[in-house]
Amino acid sequence: MSTTPVVVHTIAEIRGHVASARRTGHVAVVPTMGALHDGHLALVDRALEVAETVVVTIFVNPLQFGANEDLDRYPRTLEADVEKLAAKGVHLVFAPSVDAMYPDGPSQTRVTAGQVGGLYEGKTRPKHFDGMLTVVTKLFNIVTPDIAVFGQKDAQQVFLVRRMVKDLDLPIEIEVVETVRENEGLALSSRNVYLTPEERRAALALSVSLEAASSAADRGVDGVVRAAQAVFAEEPLVTLDYLVVVDPETFLPVDDGYRGPATVLVAARVGSTRLIDNDTIHLY
Repeated sequence: MSTTPVVVHTIAEIRGHVASARRTGHVAVVPTMGALHDGHLALVDRALEVAETVVVTIFVNPLQFGANEDLDRYPRTLEADVEKLAAKGVHLVFAPSVDAMYPDGPSQTRVTAGQVGGLYEGKTRPKHFDGMLTVVTKLFNIVTPDIAVFGQKDAQQVFLVRRMVKDLDLPIEIEVVETVRENEGLALSSRNVYLTPEERRAALALSVSLEAASSAADRGVDGVVRAAQAVFAEEPLVTLDYLVVVDPETFLPVDDGYRGPATVLVAARVGSTRLIDNDTIHLY
């Protein structure tokens, strides 16, 4: 049912609205950086299924961006985002400014992501996950949700948030929604808007590589990696950053003798745009 969400910009305002909403049932939060697409809206759909009140946060967090990353050009489309959320029936949108979230400048206290935070995305983007966990912690403390909804497309983020909630005994249930893809298989991402038509076609190498990995699951880890890497060898517009097979319980790389469930992570640059994807396979 379409309804106009209440859009608030200060911490005091959102806390007041959530306190009132909590009287009617559970509160779910969907943390986003805006530029909403169907992948985000799938998270909203799940939140609306599991809670009586849904808060969508829209905040481009500077702590997650390195010196040479796309903070300044990251798409900011608040008005269009609110229209999409209204069509879904979202109740509250929390869209704070940087000054509201970090009134004294970048926070000196940080949540650290540990060993896994320095691997894969964390190796390419140092301190990215510390910034992500710090802002997620702040949002959890501000909104105090019963449930938080994230997308499996950001598998390393999901792992780290779940571990943080467990390690810090936060009373929040984490819901994870499967990756939403375009018809051809490309995982939906706010950064897809940067791709030219030719680059969009080339970007399908990420999802095709995961299909190749799954088809090679009977050949061990080395076979999976070789099959997936072969896809990129045929696509000159794509530069592979990493492709790794990890244990979903620890998010650490597995060796060729490993058998059981595994997550294949891939990241690549298509033109000037960096994309990530992942899939769960079973090695046997």
